[in-house]
Amino acid sequence: MRYVGIQTQIQRNNMMSVLLLLLFPVIILGMIWVFLALINYFGNGYYDDYGNFVNEVSLAEVNHYFITTIPWVVIGVAIWFAIAYFSNTSMIRNAVGAHSVTRKENPRLYNIVENLCMVCNMEMPQINIVDDPGLNAFASGIDAKSYTVTVTTGLMNLLDDNELAGVIGHELTHIRNRDTRLLITSIIFVGIVSTIMSLVMRMMNNVMVFGRYSDGDRNGRGSGPSYMLILVVGIICCVIAYIFTLLTRFAISRKREYMADAGGAELCGDPLALASALRKISGNPGLGSAGREDVAQLFIIHPKDMAQGFMSFMNSLFSTHPDTEKRIAILEQF
Repeated sequence: MRYVGIQTQIQRNNMMSVLLLLLFPVIILGMIWVFLALINYFGNGYYDDYGNFVNEVSLAEVNHYFITTIPWVVIGVAIWFAIAYFSNTSMIRNAVGAHSVTRKENPRLYNIVENLCMVCNMEMPQINIVDDPGLNAFASGIDAKSYTVTVTTGLMNLLDDNELAGVIGHELTHIRNRDTRLLITSIIFVGIVSTIMSLVMRMMNNVMVFGRYSDGDRNGRGSGPSYMLILVVGIICCVIAYIFTLLTRFAISRKREYMADAGGAELCGDPLALASALRKISGNPGLGSAGREDVAQLFIIHPKDMAQGFMSFMNSLFSTHPDTEKRIAILEQF
């Protein structure tokens, strides 16, 4: 019954993940509309019969500017997305310092990957190794030409063949379920919002440090305060959008880690071996030196998930991975 449930859950997760992914462009466009509405609200108003200034929003003006802005936003996001989408393989490889290996260079690793690919009837992905004494692994890529499984030297040195097969099976399941394509896409969208927020905050910092009052009067009134208001509103909109995109990406990642564990256990035929591998990796998760939070979302165990106390609670709340002990407990039930 559990096997049938796994297949049903894969289909359900795929459908839900597509719906969640569609939220990203909606969030970006919604952020722009709210930004225009707030600017319109603070820029328009009238004095009532009691002499009080009352702000109001002209929806017609907001929608007009929003419609004229949409094409430019779509073009900009599309260009950005296309560049990141097709260059992600080299970006990830450079971020972690990985290099490819052949059967001759590492027959043990190559044979394990090849045997598992034969079991599940999938094409052989590229195999990369990172010279890192810590333990970690991840899958990446968007199509058959770019699909890659990356492992650390520490992982190969400390895991036996069965445990290593369980980890490789986990990563191959991510590829089979199209998780890597989905996660890379979501990472790109989060990166777009994050970069926009960084640019707005930098502009606001320049205003605070250097001042922007050249077009106002000598008392500092005029375009300066208005410019600051626009930036503050922009930051608020960006922060809200960024939180929503992060939460959306977390929902995608957490569900799929459980499915990858189940698929990896099925491929290697030994759930306890994968559970043992996860326990070893959790004791010394490597690749933390990459310094790329977006790339770290792909790892089998996030290096920062091992914090204790209050930080452990915060990491569990906002982590892209479910709790490792829960993953191990589920595998040990098979």
